Amino acid sequence: MTSRIEDYAMIGDLGTAALIGRDGSLDWLCWPRFDSDACFAALLGTSDHGRWRIAPRTENVRITRRYRPNTLILETRFETAAGAATLIDFMPPGAGTSRVVRLVKGERGRLDFHCEFILRFGYGSTVPWVTRVDPSTIRAVAGPDMVVLRSPAPLRGENFNTVGDFSVAAGETVPFVLSYARSNRPLPPPLDVDASLRATEKFWTDWGGQNRIDCPWNDAVVRSLITLKALTYAPTGGLAAAVTTSLPERIGGVRNWDYRFCWLRDATLTLLALMNAGYHEEARMWRDWLLRAAAGSPQQVQIMYGLRGERRLTEWEVPWLPGYENSQPVRIGNAAHNQRQLDIFGEVMDALHQARAAGMESVEAGWDVQREFLDYLERTWQEPDEGIWEVRGGRQHFTYSKAMAWVAFDRAVKSAERYHLPGPVERWCEIRKHIHHDVCTRGYDVASGRFVRSYGATDLDASLLLLPAIGFLPPQDPRIRATIAAIERDLVVGGFVMRYDTANGADGLPGGEGVFLACSFWLADAYLMLGRRADAVRLFERLLSLRNDVGLLSEEYEPSSGRLVGNFPQAFSHLALVNTASNLAHDRKPAEQRSESRVENNATMPADRVKAY
Repeated sequence: MTSRIEDYAMIGDLGTAALIGRDGSLDWLCWPRFDSDACFAALLGTSDHGRWRIAPRTENVRITRRYRPNTLILETRFETAAGAATLIDFMPPGAGTSRVVRLVKGERGRLDFHCEFILRFGYGSTVPWVTRVDPSTIRAVAGPDMVVLRSPAPLRGENFNTVGDFSVAAGETVPFVLSYARSNRPLPPPLDVDASLRATEKFWTDWGGQNRIDCPWNDAVVRSLITLKALTYAPTGGLAAAVTTSLPERIGGVRNWDYRFCWLRDATLTLLALMNAGYHEEARMWRDWLLRAAAGSPQQVQIMYGLRGERRLTEWEVPWLPGYENSQPVRIGNAAHNQRQLDIFGEVMDALHQARAAGMESVEAGWDVQREFLDYLERTWQEPDEGIWEVRGGRQHFTYSKAMAWVAFDRAVKSAERYHLPGPVERWCEIRKHIHHDVCTRGYDVASGRFVRSYGATDLDASLLLLPAIGFLPPQDPRIRATIAAIERDLVVGGFVMRYDTANGADGLPGGEGVFLACSFWLADAYLMLGRRADAVRLFERLLSLRNDVGLLSEEYEPSSGRLVGNFPQAFSHLALVNTASNLAHDRKPAEQRSESRVENNATMPADRVKAY
């Protein structure tokens, strides 16, 4: 039976990552990258689609687990009347060869274990050819891929699987090392597991120790930062949105998407989270990835890219995998990469403006690329798009998309003025003013006195919570206050925020999903900007309570069942956590960093059309 999403923990090596259940079962692993064919796909299928479980051969086992402090080393402790042992799982970062290391360490008495190793390539479809190289080494090959398992434990082939039984006594350690390589290459060399464990622990503790966000929730912040680091593809600096595909936003539903890619929309939140926490090298790498990925013709800029900047992310369905708890379809790739989403231009311009403001060195041709973006956006901002939530029900004039077009020109003006960069500043100012007036006129509902999801509509969108954060209007503006109040009333379920009302299927998909965790953090940010600090802290701490036992969050939460749903762990959720913690803890807040460019007055709408809150 598949574990609950919240029962998983992640390990990773900055090249790929694995999910391990509370019972010691490794159920998801993609090699050689996050977005490659999975070698273990039990998460979306059954154990026959790939699984590696190491667990005691007895019932009545007490299981506890944790990450070693400030690391990505997972420890799962099994305790019975006969004995106790700890399963230590990690992936050594920067080793050149991607490896999963699993150490069974005896602590008390003697404990009998069973190892079940079911290796499948091609998302669980391909059975590899397995051979024994020597008494402690097994090699599995399928097409271009090769996996090597080394262990002194006695392992044997059984029904196209590899199984084994062994015992561990107090003071003993039984190691398992799984290595990946291309099948035309020599076998990866053996690993010194003790030295590798020490080096891995030092790497993560040294990295986590650089955090400079000092707040009462420091453990949660550091865990989120480590999670974000683990979601980073080190060779390029790209940040994957999650390590999984097709974990449902509603159990049994069809909102199942592949998130193993890099979204331009995450640009500013990522940059601010990393810079404010003191990780300037990671911020610089993300900025450089952003410029490389988006380089080229502005009309060909995509909303997302592969980890290396790949543009072709063709979406297809996997018919042989039943999906997480029978949530179908299982999708590989993401068709949204071909969508038009105008807000990404504002995100890129804002991120690069924030990088300049932080003193990050300029990049050759960076400003030229941005000017091309602006020329394109000047011609297209009045067109409809699929919006921040990537709807599949047709393009609309989404209010947030237009507001982010305003951000693009606003940041261009600020960058040109502050850093003496060339450009038609007067024209950009006029366009900025025009967009602002358009949004305040057409994206605002006079009858209710609040902004709306799209032009001419009356429904709401949680992205409107970001209007004060991006500097579009001051938080005390009555239109902003009324919008926040309406979102509290109409989009809050169980104390948390939905993206928008999905029940009517207006986005082109069957209705229903959980509350979106990043949107709930945005509401806490909005409370803080309104001076409602107690409400902000209360909501923030409620959100922290949704993390699983090792501090991880998925994309969404289902209040009715109390379960995490959506892809896991989710970068957007952890980015929002870090930024909200920074907002609550520092005088210099990420929300204020973004909103420093807000307009000087509210003259874009006649006073008699502004409904007081």
